Amino acid sequence: MAAGSGWRGMVADWSGDKAAFHVPWGKAMMWIFLLSDTFIFGSFLTGYMSVRIAATAAWPNPSQVFALTIGHTTFPLLLIAIMTFILISSSGTMAMAVNYAYRRDRARCAALMLLTAAFGATFVGMQAFEWTELIMKGVRPWGNPMGAAQFGACFFMITGFHGLHVSAGVAYLCTIARRVWRGRYERSGNYDVVEIAGLYWHFVDLVWVFIFALFYLW
Repeated sequence: MAAGSGWRGMVADWSGDKAAFHVPWGKAMMWIFLLSDTFIFGSFLTGYMSVRIAATAAWPNPSQVFALTIGHTTFPLLLIAIMTFILISSSGTMAMAVNYAYRRDRARCAALMLLTAAFGATFVGMQAFEWTELIMKGVRPWGNPMGAAQFGACFFMITGFHGLHVSAGVAYLCTIARRVWRGRYERSGNYDVVEIAGLYWHFVDLVWVFIFALFYLW
């Protein structure tokens, strides 16, 4: 009887748009989306590792491919280090934004979300510069003068897919920040949407850690 009541209660919660698992629907849906995205990125990175291990040609040296020349001095991975620092820092500003959201401090929350979005936009801009440098060196999705031909296809596909996520996140954060600033969530007293945006952004940052390790350090 209790089991039947439990099932009927769950059905009633779902049909009535209630939190059947004691988690807001928006947060639950974001977790499901991130789980599916984890499978996609996991498949891409696993495929990249398989391709690299099976490649017969020499794989390009990341310290040379991604070196940044300033004046007459070459700095291995300098641009990538700056990009990674910016993206990791954005996780800190996003966490602070969530904290201020639950304190009902609209001004600081919106400002920190916009700062996070600015970090993200800077990251995408630097990634575009990185792509331009590689293209000028002759790297293409179908070829690579510096070694294994598969390098270009793997690099442009995976970093491009991640960059698309960052770009979408920038637009998402700007939209939420505007609504926070205008008091949309103050009237309802529900700032869960800021935390949900934070979940997405932290996921994007975490994925970059794996990309950084596999493409630039391996």
